[in-house]
Amino acid sequence: MPVLEKIVISDFRNIELQELEFSPNINCISGNNGEGKTNLLDAVYYLSMTKSAFSTSDRFTFRHGTDELSLSGTYRMENGLKCRFALKMNSKGEKKVRRDDKPYGRVSEHIGVLPIVMVSPSDISMISESGDERRRFVNAVLSQMDSEYMSALQQYNRLLLQRNKMLKDLDPDRTLLEVIDMRMAALAQPIHEKRRSFVDALKPVVAEYYKALSGGAEHVDIEYESDLFKGQLDMLLGSSFEKDRILKYTTCGIQRDDFVFKMDGWPIRRHGSQGQQKSFLVSLKFAQYEIMKKSYGFAPMLLLDDVFDKLDMGRISNLLQMVSGKDFGQIFITDSNKVRMSGIVDALTQDRAYFETKEGTFSRI
Repeated sequence: MPVLEKIVISDFRNIELQELEFSPNINCISGNNGEGKTNLLDAVYYLSMTKSAFSTSDRFTFRHGTDELSLSGTYRMENGLKCRFALKMNSKGEKKVRRDDKPYGRVSEHIGVLPIVMVSPSDISMISESGDERRRFVNAVLSQMDSEYMSALQQYNRLLLQRNKMLKDLDPDRTLLEVIDMRMAALAQPIHEKRRSFVDALKPVVAEYYKALSGGAEHVDIEYESDLFKGQLDMLLGSSFEKDRILKYTTCGIQRDDFVFKMDGWPIRRHGSQGQQKSFLVSLKFAQYEIMKKSYGFAPMLLLDDVFDKLDMGRISNLLQMVSGKDFGQIFITDSNKVRMSGIVDALTQDRAYFETKEGTFSRI
């Protein structure tokens, strides 16, 4: 499994320049809120996914007053060899990713090479906000495990942009639209099937983790909603043409898919308490970890941002014990309470590293 041995961060968020070496097992980052703990985890995530773990624009990732950032990481790969991955981006949006100084043909080729899962307080947006956030989660997981899925999704989105642009014309070309509709339908079907399979695999694992975490008797579930359950996309697009022409955008398709989180048959958004919602989201991310581990044959990197503050100590300790068996991967944990974090981590392993942060500067302690 890829293990991050060293990272060099330059002008990323509030981090001016840092070079850090990590434990292959558990790395703990403490410090007050706003000092940069989360930024370090996001830099690690960025090196894997070529974008932030948070749904902010790339322009907000530059350190204030700068217009270029760079990240590089030395990893020990699953074959035992060391690889260096480097990412540079400027304020014009130009992004370059290299592996051992060789550039990728496309940035997207890097996705899935360094599998990663992040648990963060910002995950609550998957419950509180629109289906965009839930689709973003599913797409991020599936894109890491399946390059064909990611390619089909990118092509579909390009065609969708083209279709929406045509619909803004006073008299859109129906013949060309029908060609686009058929191409979109051919891409949408495998995307739909892979989303359905993923949700089917995810549901029992989420339920198992939720039971272990909450100890509650509630039954949690995920319901996949999609227009494609009504028929082939080209037929649906043909039927909705007049509506689309009037509204000037595409009103059906996989871009409208949603994944409804439920508790005892009701949407968790309305019927789950704050604690139940947090427990569900942590369970969801640990289930993602489990499914990715099975898909890859090794554990992905796990980033746990501020989770101790959201759930009681006993339950978090139980969760960590579930993932930190003999085949667990590298874990990064942040907490403002160093004593609380060390109390849990020291009981799990002696192979760990502690870092303290202040104003974007990290020191090993």
